[in-house]
Amino acid sequence: MTDTSTTEPKVIRGPYQNGIKRRREIIESASRIFASYGYAGGSLRQIAEEVGVTPAALTRHFESKEGLLSAVLENWDAEAEDRNPRDVRGLDYFVLLRDAIIYNQANRGLIELFLTLSAESSNPSHPAREFIQERYQRVVHTGFEHLSEARDAGETIWMDDDKVLTEVRAVYAMMDGLQLQWLIDPTVDLVGTFSESLSVILQRWTGGARALPPLAASA
Repeated sequence: MTDTSTTEPKVIRGPYQNGIKRRREIIESASRIFASYGYAGGSLRQIAEEVGVTPAALTRHFESKEGLLSAVLENWDAEAEDRNPRDVRGLDYFVLLRDAIIYNQANRGLIELFLTLSAESSNPSHPAREFIQERYQRVVHTGFEHLSEARDAGETIWMDDDKVLTEVRAVYAMMDGLQLQWLIDPTVDLVGTFSESLSVILQRWTGGARALPPLAASA
């Protein structure tokens, strides 16, 4: 008897595959438009024209402008999480922030989108506010865990929990502030300035025992 079953993966074809491709194109276009004009300034018409569809087609995929923004943010967050190493511990987490800066410099639209929406989200009615709040809470919590871990392992000078939290918030404020300055003025040495600033922070945390490793020549 011939076994007609198969273990080969299903290949997505036809309209469904086209729909996935179109959805991806719309999200990428919306990311660029929102990064350039903000959520309020970027229109569905602009996005539709860039993709080559009608505004009605956008609403079929995402129901509303807010729905499209949610998809853009979810996509951005997933990509950012995928780039984070899973096994990093303690101070190594902060050392790897430089890699994030290098990536963001090479992918300007991503950090421009995040910082633009972050600024707009100071308005309590902004549709991205909850996402941005949750994102910052999650990132700060992660940094707090890693710096606390380094402190408890004796890798840093002693800091109580309030001091650890303050230090972590200051690192992200410096990181986002420098990226914003670079977006406004591309002549700013983003990677070099961030590297020097983070190195000073690491030396202060460790009493001079650890600094940021030199940049590789390719960076």
